[in-house]
Amino acid sequence: MSNLSSTAEFELCVSEPAAKPTLQVLPGRLTDLGGLPIRRILPRSQRRTVGPWCFLDSYGPVNFSTGKPMDIPPHPHIGLQTVSWLLEGDLLHHDSLGLEGPAGPGVLNLMTAGRGIAHAEETSTENGGHLRGVQLWVALPNEARETIPAFEQHRSLPVVELEGGGATLIMGQLDGVRSPARTFSPLVAADVSGVAHSRLTLPLNPEYEHALVPLVGTCRLDGQPLSIDTLYYLGCGRLELRLSCDRDPARALLLGGTPFGETILMWWNFVARTNEEIVAAREDWEAGRRFGVVKAYKGQRLQAPPFADRPVPRPRS
Repeated sequence: MSNLSSTAEFELCVSEPAAKPTLQVLPGRLTDLGGLPIRRILPRSQRRTVGPWCFLDSYGPVNFSTGKPMDIPPHPHIGLQTVSWLLEGDLLHHDSLGLEGPAGPGVLNLMTAGRGIAHAEETSTENGGHLRGVQLWVALPNEARETIPAFEQHRSLPVVELEGGGATLIMGQLDGVRSPARTFSPLVAADVSGVAHSRLTLPLNPEYEHALVPLVGTCRLDGQPLSIDTLYYLGCGRLELRLSCDRDPARALLLGGTPFGETILMWWNFVARTNEEIVAAREDWEAGRRFGVVKAYKGQRLQAPPFADRPVPRPRS
């Protein structure tokens, strides 16, 4: 997924974990992605990261009769992993490695950008349907930022069974269960689901900072009602997550990881450490270097937006 705006803001992301359990409530910010309504959940001025998770968009639900509600032309990435997770509908991934990944609900598309890759995502059906999903970015730690680009798809992920529901483990480790997806930092991402009128207790790693994002239905955290597409930052030190579902089934995205001890600089689709890295990546994309060509996509690639006139923030030393 990409920022399709004609402008792009620099985001200086500094990890500011809460050392003890807390509850910070951050509603998603409504924006537009080529006509598709999305809620930008991370980064926010009040909370830039959760562990290594530095970006989260929630899109849909949208119903369509014809056409493609999502059609993201080829665009570049550096210094991150993209995580595509669908609740409804289907998407088709193309990249400059020549790989394709058709995905539907329960299928993980994971792309490691490393030193540089380009990809496109589009709704693969022309016959109408529904679309609902999330895309996330994981900031790669300094020692892995120049890793070789790669794409992997996982069609069968482990589930942590719970009384009244379960947690599909998208990435990382949870309650002794590990996802097969490649990771570079200690983290977790899980799709937690509960049946109507259920109560779920999910063990957590107290060394992680965690956040919860409700996606479907109505649920409560320790008795408090939760809102869809809102980030509930939980801090570090929690031993368990206690959720209850009301009259409808509910789903929520659990994110976490050890606090990310590196300051990152985000601009457009790049995660870097210095201004110079971002300038070089933009120049390479515009000149047709480094990132390759997404040959399977029928259409024009995205152009990088211009840099803003105001001074670029510099990471803290």
